[in-house]
Amino acid sequence: MPKPAHPLRRARLSVALVFAVHGAVAGSFATRIPAIKDHLHLSAGQLGLALVMPALAASLAMPLAGRVTHRLGTRAAIRLLLALWCLALALPALAPGLPWLCLAMAAFGATAGMADVAMNAEGVEVEQRMGRSIMSGLHGMWSCGGLVASGFGALAARQHLDPRLHLTLAAGVLLACGQLACAGLLDVRPEPEAEAPPRFSLPPRSALLIGLVGFCAVFAEGAGADWSGVYLRDLTGAAAGTAAAAYAAFAFTMTAARLAGDAVVRRLGPVPTVRLSGAVATLGGVLVVLARSPALAIAGFGLLGIGIAVAVPLAFAAAGHAGPNPSQAIAGVATITYTSGLVAPAIIGTIAQGSSLRVSFAVVTALVAALVLIAGALRSAAPLRAEQAAREAAGDRAGV
Repeated sequence: MPKPAHPLRRARLSVALVFAVHGAVAGSFATRIPAIKDHLHLSAGQLGLALVMPALAASLAMPLAGRVTHRLGTRAAIRLLLALWCLALALPALAPGLPWLCLAMAAFGATAGMADVAMNAEGVEVEQRMGRSIMSGLHGMWSCGGLVASGFGALAARQHLDPRLHLTLAAGVLLACGQLACAGLLDVRPEPEAEAPPRFSLPPRSALLIGLVGFCAVFAEGAGADWSGVYLRDLTGAAAGTAAAAYAAFAFTMTAARLAGDAVVRRLGPVPTVRLSGAVATLGGVLVVLARSPALAIAGFGLLGIGIAVAVPLAFAAAGHAGPNPSQAIAGVATITYTSGLVAPAIIGTIAQGSSLRVSFAVVTALVAALVLIAGALRSAAPLRAEQAAREAAGDRAGV
């Protein structure tokens, strides 16, 4: 396989930076949710209503991303959608009351979802042209951007910086960074006779099984992110600082596994990688369910983070290789995974209310164990590795 040309290396760097900026917007907002709640004097129920809006709006708006990309080309579409997503960061903090906050959160989610689809489509295009896996590393860059931005957000919160000022400044900085990052993107445009994708459509059939892989992983991700601290505090008697370490272990191991995941995919291929990942995640879930001490639970959440790290990136990659309309398939997978993130915290809470958090995480464990069984849905991404291996090993013998 020939080495990628310089423009392709530049495109890979650019799309990685786009992912990092997208993650930084999410990380910046997450740290100031408590300040927005206090500023608007919201109850827990009112805040919960507002926090549902981004996922709902994203699910409705993501199919539009294919239309925007078809009209503008990938580079201009990502530049526009990422700019709107960065600008939307300032809106929730500027809302004067709950109705306006819900509208702001809907705009925040819609722009996030459309930018997400466009940048994943770009990542899949770069991956195909390079002939090797890069999607796991791109999603790792998203996590890195979120971690760095959340660190600045925590500092701003500690200094009691007004969230309106903080998020407006962050929006401006990230807008500039995002526009610079887009400069090296591939400018992929449809053929002149290509039909524009519909403004809205249900996920295509090719995306359903692939989306189920993402659904299981994102459900576990939502459960680990939202409930790990509560789990340690309530079921293992951990102190507040120790309980917070559970999420830190989960987030850190997931980020590290994503950054290292492409090397594993290149060696094993997408399907065996997800099967191995599902087994690791299952082991982590079992440790969490059986844990009676904080240390064992933290180790379990760490393994859970490792196990689910690559499933979503590989689901997007497989969607991009499936069917004649990659953007539509990616939008379908994104819709299914966003839905999982929307319902996971509520389902975990409902099960815990009716039984216990241990039973809730037994359900999570069953879902990640299912990754071992349904990983074959990602086989559409396998030709990428297979072609590379065949050329290196056989020198294009027998027409390969």
